[in-house]
Amino acid sequence: MDREANLSALNMHKHTVEVQVGTQTLSFETGYMAKQAAGAVVVRTGDTMVLSTVCDGDPRPGQGFFPLMADYREKAYAAGRIPGNFFKREARPSDHETLTSRLTDRPLRPLFPEGYMRDTNCSSFVISFDQVNESDVMSMNGVSAALHISKIPWNGPIGAVRIGLINDAFVVNPEIEQRKDSALDLVVAGTADGIAMVEAGASEISEERMVEALLLAHAEIKKICAAIEELRVKAGVEKVPFVPAEPNPWIAKILKSHRGDIEAALGIRAKHARYDAISACKSAVVAALAGDDEELANEIKAAFSGAKDEVFRELILQGKRVDGRDTKTVRPIVIDLDVLPRAHGSAIFTRGETQGLLVCTLGTADDEQMIDGLKPKYFEKFLLHYNFPGFSVGETGGRPGPGRREIGHGALARRALLPVLPDNDVWPYTIRIVSDITESNGSSSMASVCGGSLSMMAAGVPIKAPVAGIAMGLVKEGDRYAVLTDILGDEDHYGDMDFKVCGTSKGITALQMDIKIDGLSPELMSEALAQARDGRLHILEVMNEHIATHRDQLSPFAPQIVQVQIDPEFIGKIIGKGGETIRRIQEETGAKLNVDDDGIITIASPDMKSIEAAKGWISDLTEAPEEGKTYRGTVTSVKDFGAFVEFLPSTEGLVHISEWTWERVDTMESVAKAGQQIEVKLLEVDPRTGKFRLSRKALLEKPEGYVEPERAPRREDGDRPPRRDGDRPPRRDGDRRPPRRS
Repeated sequence: MDREANLSALNMHKHTVEVQVGTQTLSFETGYMAKQAAGAVVVRTGDTMVLSTVCDGDPRPGQGFFPLMADYREKAYAAGRIPGNFFKREARPSDHETLTSRLTDRPLRPLFPEGYMRDTNCSSFVISFDQVNESDVMSMNGVSAALHISKIPWNGPIGAVRIGLINDAFVVNPEIEQRKDSALDLVVAGTADGIAMVEAGASEISEERMVEALLLAHAEIKKICAAIEELRVKAGVEKVPFVPAEPNPWIAKILKSHRGDIEAALGIRAKHARYDAISACKSAVVAALAGDDEELANEIKAAFSGAKDEVFRELILQGKRVDGRDTKTVRPIVIDLDVLPRAHGSAIFTRGETQGLLVCTLGTADDEQMIDGLKPKYFEKFLLHYNFPGFSVGETGGRPGPGRREIGHGALARRALLPVLPDNDVWPYTIRIVSDITESNGSSSMASVCGGSLSMMAAGVPIKAPVAGIAMGLVKEGDRYAVLTDILGDEDHYGDMDFKVCGTSKGITALQMDIKIDGLSPELMSEALAQARDGRLHILEVMNEHIATHRDQLSPFAPQIVQVQIDPEFIGKIIGKGGETIRRIQEETGAKLNVDDDGIITIASPDMKSIEAAKGWISDLTEAPEEGKTYRGTVTSVKDFGAFVEFLPSTEGLVHISEWTWERVDTMESVAKAGQQIEVKLLEVDPRTGKFRLSRKALLEKPEGYVEPERAPRREDGDRPPRRDGDRPPRRDGDRRPPRRS
């Protein structure tokens, strides 16, 4: 009875809502798990479940950024697995977990009130995974619901949905297996009023088709937002009121007295010279308005940033950009190929004050990266690593490893290039691209896309088409707006949108959008996509002037790879007992071999002679021994009655003492020794035992006057009389048999 009472008390505050998204049911439950968090929700589709929680801490007055942390983690037990690392517990976040954390953070952050500075933590744990329904989008919906039902001030909710394109039909929240056949992988988050975040990979999708997918996604997002609102009503938690700080009155005073000076400083085109001019202008404004009053000086310094922001945005709305361009012009592009003599493919891509050193390295199957997560293990053949050292923006300090931003930028560039890679049966190489940003003032990730495409073509990778990327911006005040092509770092910082579009001349391969306003209308998004296409085609035209297709020859320092198809029934023979044969081939030829289950053998070596030698081994191993054919073999062992000879790899036959030579041989040890190289003829394959009878004598010239010795005729069946009891051959001396036991 106590147990029933406890369960009843526990379930008293549990609330559940469900919504149909596409063909699946998405459920939200709160009030049962993690009740001490500010908000906690369990999201479920099928047997995939995600626990999402939010908590807030103490305010941080005077801090310059909002301390929000979104953290997504996958528990191995969710898929019935034990972690495979040394410690047998979950370790540092994988790239997938890091990317999903970023995916969660990006649409949430703009919806917190301006000036809200409490520590805020959003955590998602995948606690059940059914190998059918993806958990990343569920996590985004779960955190949105947890925030919305909490007391934390937040202008949500948001909804998130994935759109696929299978057989030219859109699919809402496709299952894991369906995603493998999808030409589009689009994740969209937004409020009921507009789209707030986009992340997409695509197989050269047109801009018009992409807008269709975004409209479908937003229709589903509205349903999710309505369900989360229903959950909030059931939970009944009141929001903590938040009163934003009053605007600094000094902003208007600074604009009135020093607008012209600020405009002049912002009009300097070079980045660091502009920063120096703005700093000097700031000091002059403080000196003019504050004098020796230190407290007032601090207040004016804080106001100067707001005044500069307003001037910057107004200039853009008037069609004036700080580097002198109009809203649609791409910065000057400089391309330099083959800058590293020992690299397989290299390029320096410079656009304005953004520069990347892109290097392509070709490897073998041994260089593939194993991915071990909740899904079954698999291997990646295409890697792209993005690095952003401090010197690229003139900063000091070392970086111990890639942060979330670097992992995210690298993943975007990789997604953009992935659709144009050659198929594995055409190009069996593992490809690694490294993007080292050497200078940055806006959109280094798009420089990585352009430079990555160039470096692969320089390395001889037969990509299907060159890919370029461009970053778009937006400044919007009421009904006035300006869409910007190829944005600078300042335009990203002070603007309302960062919209990155990558693709070929045919269509889009990757898309990423973050906005700082409540939402973006489909009409404005269509305009931004059309303007981005013009910029992308311009960049592709410049790239094609330097290299328009892949080179025919690989670098002499790149591994040569050849594939051989064999009958799968010979795989065991190629590998040998315990891998003995394949190790022997690799040791003797110097080539690396990789055998697939379907019988494709990949041979890799910098030296084509090694590859040819390995191909010879494979040919011999898969060749069926043919009676009457001559082989060159090696004596493996010598016996009294003859010598065993390996005439094909891992295939031995017997040369009987009588088949060694035409002359009489008294002992085999006198004429043969192990390791001796001889030519033999295959006389016979025993149909019953499969043993091979070889002859050396058959390849030697018969001596003149040679007389074949007479042999006793072979008895036919029935020639031998039946043995009578006691009819045994005479015993030799000492030939005693042990007595029989009764």
